[in-house]
Amino acid sequence: MWFDWLSRSKNQVPAAIAQGLAGFQPSEMPLPLDQLVQQLHWHEKQQRLTLTLPFAWQSLAAELLPELQKHQPELQLELKYQNPLPPLFKGIKQVILVASGKGGVGKSTTAVNVAVAMAQEGAKVGLLDADIYGPSIPLMLGLQGQKAESADEKQLLPKQAAGITVQSIGFLVEPDSATVWRGPMASQALLQLLNETDWGELDYLVVDMPPGTGDIQLTLSQKMPLSGAVIVTTPQDVALADAQKAVAMFNSVRVPVLGLVENMSYYQCKSCGAVDDIFGSQGGLELAQRYQLPVLGQLPLDTQIRQSGDAGVPLVHQAGSGTEHYKQIARQLIFALYWRSLQQGAAPEIIFTDD
Repeated sequence: MWFDWLSRSKNQVPAAIAQGLAGFQPSEMPLPLDQLVQQLHWHEKQQRLTLTLPFAWQSLAAELLPELQKHQPELQLELKYQNPLPPLFKGIKQVILVASGKGGVGKSTTAVNVAVAMAQEGAKVGLLDADIYGPSIPLMLGLQGQKAESADEKQLLPKQAAGITVQSIGFLVEPDSATVWRGPMASQALLQLLNETDWGELDYLVVDMPPGTGDIQLTLSQKMPLSGAVIVTTPQDVALADAQKAVAMFNSVRVPVLGLVENMSYYQCKSCGAVDDIFGSQGGLELAQRYQLPVLGQLPLDTQIRQSGDAGVPLVHQAGSGTEHYKQIARQLIFALYWRSLQQGAAPEIIFTDD
């Protein structure tokens, strides 16, 4: 372990801080901190410790800093990240599909809030609205009515909202018009939108997929290098039956399913606190067990989630009961993607420096 080396190096991090780091186990990560840090830099004059991680994780500071200040009260903590992965596509390092077997289960709401929550951790995140027939991302991010722009008539410029980069077919068609395209035409339009957008450098591109298991899903799965997919469902039997088909489809095209999100899991009365399983109970858990998948989150049926989407302000930008649910899902995805990349490549080099 690298903390053994730190303890023996008296000119580096003070022994008390090294001890605090060595004993730290993050509450939301299955690995101890000493297996995640890539670089460590101690600034003696500023009493500042800089940790470089392989992925963005700014929320770690709220948990780690109080523990370190027990050993050194004046200590300041700075978290950086250095994503070691090469780009999969253009300047994009990982591509995540958010999918569902059927519509109306909260897939787009999940995609928006998870993408924004990943950006709040410090990552560079893009969001592609791939729901060609019913683009809702512009409304959910307060971009409704905006039109696509290009600086050179070759590449489309994505929009910026809530700290993420956004592209949608909704910027190219009138909001009130229907997109009447056959499957191959819709698939081609999506690929063109993906390829002709100037995404810049991104750690993650979150793709809000259309519901179902049709041409668009298959085209994107076969034409794009994908890091994984997230399935959104409700506990209702009808939704679960379709979610099962989505899992089977991704398995058949060798796209790893990173986990399930069970939306509308329950309703909790704000007056008396009673919990009602309106759409059934444990359905998502049973489906996850059947396919040996993690349940990334179980979100309540909450008025504030609906209101935030209609208002064009992601819930994770507000204080609310569902906010932490989405942030936890985002952190789990960040780690799951890192862990998969680690299994496919060499372990990162750890570097220690001081002033």
